[in-house]
Amino acid sequence: MRIQHPLLNSTLSAGMTSSFRVLFRMLRIEFDFDVPETNPYQVAHGQTFIYSVWHDSMIVPVFAGKQPATMALVGQHNDGSYVANILKSAGIPSVRGSSSKGGATALRRLIEDTKDHHIVLTPDGPRGPRRELKPGLTYLAAKTGKPLVPTAFAASRCWKIKGSWTDQMIPSPFAKVVVLAGTPIEVPKKASREELDEYTAKLQTAMDQLNEEAERRVAESPQARAA
Repeated sequence: MRIQHPLLNSTLSAGMTSSFRVLFRMLRIEFDFDVPETNPYQVAHGQTFIYSVWHDSMIVPVFAGKQPATMALVGQHNDGSYVANILKSAGIPSVRGSSSKGGATALRRLIEDTKDHHIVLTPDGPRGPRRELKPGLTYLAAKTGKPLVPTAFAASRCWKIKGSWTDQMIPSPFAKVVVLAGTPIEVPKKASREELDEYTAKLQTAMDQLNEEAERRVAESPQARAA
């Protein structure tokens, strides 16, 4: 979706936000955090985290509840301003840039802007491959000192909007939605490239396992059996 006009961009973003807020009031959402302190829907006390969210399920965490201390890292690609406007309408400020590009000055600014906030980003966007982690996420964790939190989201019934490289999952009204967050993964500040690759693989495994668990839980729900 390429929306160039700023006014149209803003209007569509506000309309989408209102629609999603109505939809999410109809859902039964189950939250499960391995570590309670990683709950982004509560006020952050001290430690902040980086949340890894697959691109195809990013609508769920945005609208599942208010996030008082979360900022999103949004790429500078063509659709970035549209995504940033939706996040802003949902109460989540964004930082435009990359987790691994832009030079030392851009990285320092990113770290400073998000110092007291959680960071959420989609490590397989904006072009994929689908659900395949890129190393920029672990690099960002090392530089910010924020532990990585793997996540998973699933719905007992949903629509899937086709995209160029992945679908976008939108829960259907009255569906059960499962929100999972795994144990945080801490990346050493001075991790070597090889170590960063190891932590990327570790996070990938955690994300895959959480997704299997989320899908199992919604498959066993009464809403899924009635569908």
